[in-house]
Amino acid sequence: MSDIPVSNTIPETTLNAEVPPTPEELKSKFVKYAMRNMVKKGAKSLKHFALSAIGLMTLFVGLAYLSR
Repeated sequence: MSDIPVSNTIPETTLNAEVPPTPEELKSKFVKYAMRNMVKKGAKSLKHFALSAIGLMTLFVGLAYLSR
């Protein structure tokens, strides 16, 4: 007989490599990375959000004025 031990379990790396992540897992990873990025950039994200909101409101008010 050989001296190599035999294991009845499958290594985790083999299990993870064969099973693709579900769409829910991918979505949660994306949200996690997006939130981390937003927290990391802080004021820059808020500034861009504010500029986008002001731009959209200006567009809507301008279109309402032109279409009256």
